[in-house]
Amino acid sequence: MHGTIENAAKLDALRERASSLPLEQFDPGDPELFRTDTFWPYFDRLRREDPVHYCKDSMFGPYWSVTRYNDIMEIETNHSVFSSASSLGGITIRDIDPDLRRESFISMDPPRHAAQRKTVAPMFTPTHLDNLALNIRKRSAECLDNLPRGEVFDWVDRVSIELTTQMLAVLFDFPWEDRRKLTRWSDIATTIPGPDGLVATEDERQAELAECAGYFARLWKERIAQPPKSDLLSMMAHGAATRDMDAKNFLGNLILLIVGGNDTTRNTMSGSLHALSQHPEQYRKLRDNPALLDSFVPEVIRWQTPLAHMRRTALADFEFRGKQIRKGDKVVMWYVSGNRDEEVIEKPYDFIIDRARPRTHLSFGFGIHRCVGLRLAELQLKIIWEEILRRFDHIDVIGEPKRVYSSFVKGLETLPVKIAA
Repeated sequence: MHGTIENAAKLDALRERASSLPLEQFDPGDPELFRTDTFWPYFDRLRREDPVHYCKDSMFGPYWSVTRYNDIMEIETNHSVFSSASSLGGITIRDIDPDLRRESFISMDPPRHAAQRKTVAPMFTPTHLDNLALNIRKRSAECLDNLPRGEVFDWVDRVSIELTTQMLAVLFDFPWEDRRKLTRWSDIATTIPGPDGLVATEDERQAELAECAGYFARLWKERIAQPPKSDLLSMMAHGAATRDMDAKNFLGNLILLIVGGNDTTRNTMSGSLHALSQHPEQYRKLRDNPALLDSFVPEVIRWQTPLAHMRRTALADFEFRGKQIRKGDKVVMWYVSGNRDEEVIEKPYDFIIDRARPRTHLSFGFGIHRCVGLRLAELQLKIIWEEILRRFDHIDVIGEPKRVYSSFVKGLETLPVKIAA
């Protein structure tokens, strides 16, 4: 009870600060707000009072914030004005030195985007997913059966990271004994160098990404010399639109697929258990009726929103909702805010596992850049929870999670849990 009162007081203080701070001082992209999970009142106010908001000064430079669900969809689908191109800055709020930018199909505009995306799309067809499901179930069962009982352990490391990394290794046909390198490279790709990051400097980050490129270059040569196979690397090595990629495009697509397959699923897997621990009545509902997994999975993905935003760059001057966006301006679409938009989603701050329209969310993006692996992400989450419900009556979260220092990846670094002996 004391903890509930303490949390309520903390929330009231946050709301007070967010309501008293002048809007021109709002910087919703501050990673510290996400590390401390204190950004919600800021987005609530922006949606109400200034849904297309300009931040003049931040650690990422000036940028526009688009915070309402329908506005985000409008920006997302207007490719003639709002570009994803890596040459203009790409898809995240953080600008990368032009010499270090790496093109991937998510950071391309039409028509080039479609050709490279189609190369890897066969991995995510219903038939291929049916085959992957057998692998996912087997590995999920093994992972859960090896968890300790009666002692505290880190769910993120033992379950979320391990299962998503195993899946990535399968998708790439990556050497099994080195699979945790994929986790490290995914984290390095999105970390902000500095005292709160995984590396201190950008040079250190680039050195590790170069190691990733070198490792995959060796695997690439092996795939080219072999007949086409059904792993992602072979698909790209033999695909007409991808087999002649330059080194930067090659690494860009690798990082996209690694981060897409790792961060999103991992953080939703962790977030699902944390959400249920915060809503015990929903946990009971799920245990009593496992058939609710079909709506539970998309609700968790909305609730967690594993990637908080995507960014576009204006190709021309453009008036939007009464605001004058200039050519070259950075425009950030806050999925995490759109997923709490009360004008589109009923009771958006309630976690409801039997929600009537659970797929009304922006977590996978919208339009041509909608996540190519979204069905696989949903499948992994559904299977792991089917296996959890078969084994454990309850998994207790012991204490608060540690959150990622990032306003792009919205995830948990650690989540201490305990399974009764």
